[in-house]
Amino acid sequence: MKPLRFRRILSLVLCVALGAVSAPAIPSERSAVPDRLKWDLADLYPSEQAWIEAKRQLREGIQGIAGSRGSLGTSAESLHRGLKAWADLLQRSTRISAYGSQLYDLDQRVGRSQQMDQEAQQLRNDLATAVSWIEPEILALGAERVRGFVAAFPPLGEYRQPLEDILRRAPHTLTPEAEKIVAQAGSLESAAADIRGIFANADFPYPEVTLKSGEKVRLDAAAYTKYRAASSRDDRLLVFKEFWGTYNGFTRTLGTALNAHVRAHVFEKEVRHHASCLESALFRDNIPVRVYTRLLDDVRANLPTLQRYLKLRQRMMKLDELGYEDLYASIVPAYGRTFTPEEATAMTLEAVAPLGKEYQEILRKGFDSRWVDWLPSPGKRSGAYSNAVYGVHPYQLQNFTGLYEEVSTLAHEAGHSMHSFLADRSQPFATRDYPIFLAEVASTLNENLLFHSVLDGAKDDDTRLFLLGSYLDNLRTTLFRQTLFAEFELRIHEMVERGEPLTGSALNALYLKTLRGYYGHDAGICRVAEAYGAEWAYIPHFYYNFYVYQYATSVLAAVSLADGIRTEAAGSTPSTARRDGYLKMLSAGSSRYAYDLLKDAGVDLATSTPFQAAMREMNRIIDEMETILARRAG
Repeated sequence: MKPLRFRRILSLVLCVALGAVSAPAIPSERSAVPDRLKWDLADLYPSEQAWIEAKRQLREGIQGIAGSRGSLGTSAESLHRGLKAWADLLQRSTRISAYGSQLYDLDQRVGRSQQMDQEAQQLRNDLATAVSWIEPEILALGAERVRGFVAAFPPLGEYRQPLEDILRRAPHTLTPEAEKIVAQAGSLESAAADIRGIFANADFPYPEVTLKSGEKVRLDAAAYTKYRAASSRDDRLLVFKEFWGTYNGFTRTLGTALNAHVRAHVFEKEVRHHASCLESALFRDNIPVRVYTRLLDDVRANLPTLQRYLKLRQRMMKLDELGYEDLYASIVPAYGRTFTPEEATAMTLEAVAPLGKEYQEILRKGFDSRWVDWLPSPGKRSGAYSNAVYGVHPYQLQNFTGLYEEVSTLAHEAGHSMHSFLADRSQPFATRDYPIFLAEVASTLNENLLFHSVLDGAKDDDTRLFLLGSYLDNLRTTLFRQTLFAEFELRIHEMVERGEPLTGSALNALYLKTLRGYYGHDAGICRVAEAYGAEWAYIPHFYYNFYVYQYATSVLAAVSLADGIRTEAAGSTPSTARRDGYLKMLSAGSSRYAYDLLKDAGVDLATSTPFQAAMREMNRIIDEMETILARRAG
C-alpha cells in the first residue's frame, strides 16, 4: 500500500475536475527565485576566485603532461602514471567546464559568465591537443605488451576497459602521417551540416500564412511545430501545404548538402577499412550492426500496430479520411491543471518506488540538496538537462512552469542524474561515463514509471484518455518515426556506397515511398501527399551520423525493463532480480560495452523480444482507449 502522503498527493493531482493548485510564479528576475529552487554552484567552487585558481593549476598540469611522452612503454608503472595524470587532468577540466557553462546557463545576458564558459572550453581544447599523443603511443606498444602490463600491475586494472577499447581500434587506425591527413579532412565533414544549418535557420524564405482567426504567421521551424498541431483542420492543411511547398523549391540545394555529408561518411569508412558506413558509425560504441537492422525489421513487421493506432486517431478526430497533416493535433483534451515543484518532486519519487528505497532516498536527498535549478527567468537557457560532475553530484536544469509534461521532464532528467550518481559512486573516473545508447534508457525508463504511477491513480476517463493518448503519441514519434528516419538514413548511405547520386528528386522519391509505407497510404490508412516527400530536407538528424536509432532502442529497452521491474514489485511474492540487474547496469558506467551491459540486465536488442514487449504495451493501451470510447458511445 502507498504511504498516505503519496495517496493524498496523487488523489489531488489526478482529478482534472478539482481546482488547480497554483503553478509556480515566473520570476521577473533570478534574484526573486527562492534559494531552495536554485542550484548551489558552491558545491563546485566556493567562489569565482577559487575557479580561477583551479584553472591556473590545470593549465600548469596540461603543460606538464608532455613530460610523460615517450615513457608509457618503459614499464607498467610508467603507463599507470601517464594514464592517471591524463584522467586527473580530464576530471579537473570537466569540473571547471561545468562551473563555467552552468553559471552561463543561468543568465546568458551576463558577459562575464559567457567569457568564463569560453575560457573553460578553450582549456578543454588545449587539453585534448596536449594529450593527443597518448593513444597512438599505447597502440604502438601492441596488445600483448599492454595486456602484460595490466596483468602484472594491479593498479592498472581500473584502466583495463579504456585500454582494451584503444586496442580494439588498432585495425582501423592508420599511420601517424595518414591519421593527420584524415583529421584534416575530418575537419571539413561538418561543412555540409553547417551550410544546411545556416540556410535553414537564417536564409530560408519561410512562407507567411493567414490563419482562420485572421492571424498572420511566418512559418519558420518553430511556428511550423506549433501550428501543425492546430485544432482547425483548415489551418493544418494550409500550414502543411505552404511549408512543404516552400521546402520543395529548395530540394536541389539541400540534396546537394546531404549528398556531400554522406560522401564524407563513405570516405571515413573506406580509409578506416570498414565494410559499410553503418558499421563505421556503430564501431565507436561497439554496437553490433544487427541491433540496427533488427530494429528496422521489427518496425516493418509491426506496422499493423502503428496503423491500428492511426485508425483510432481517425475515429477520435471524427475524420472521414486521416491525413499526414492530422498526426500532430491532439486527440484528447489538454490536462486540466498545473503542479508545483513540490508536487512534481513527490510524484517523481513515488514513481521510482519500484527501483527501491535506496534509489528513492538518494534522489530525495538530491532534490533537498539543490540538485535542481527549477524556474525559468530572464536570460536563462531554455530546455532541460542533467550534468553530472564526478566527485560532486549531478545538476539538473529545468524551466518548470507547472505543466504535466514538465513533471515528466523532471522524471526523465532524474533518470540521467541517478545513472550518473550510481556510476560515479561505483566506478573510477576512467570508467564512469556511458554512451547515449545507455543514457536514454535510464531517462526513458523513469518516464515510463511515472506514466504508470500516475495512470494507476487516475480514475476518471478524461484523465486516463489524456495519459494514454499522450503515451501513444510518444510511441509513434519516438519509436516508429525515429526508426523511419533510421531506415531512410541507412538507404541513402547504401545508395552512395553503390555509387548512386543523391539528388533532391531521388531523396524525395525515397522518403515519400518510406513514409507512405509506414503510414499505410496505399491501404487507405493515412493519406500522405506527394509534397511531404520533402520532409527529409527539414530533419537535421540526418547530419548526425546514424544517431537517431538510439531514440527507438532506448524506448524498447526502457519499456522491457520497466515492465519487468513493475511486475516483480507487484507480485504476490515480490522479487528484485530485474531491478537489481538494472541498477547494476547503471552502476557499471563504461566498465563494459553498452550492448553487453544492457544484455546482462535482461534486454538483448539484437533480438525481437524487447520490441514484442513494447507492442504488447501499445496494444493494451489502444484496447483501453477503445473500451472507454465504447462505454461513452453506449
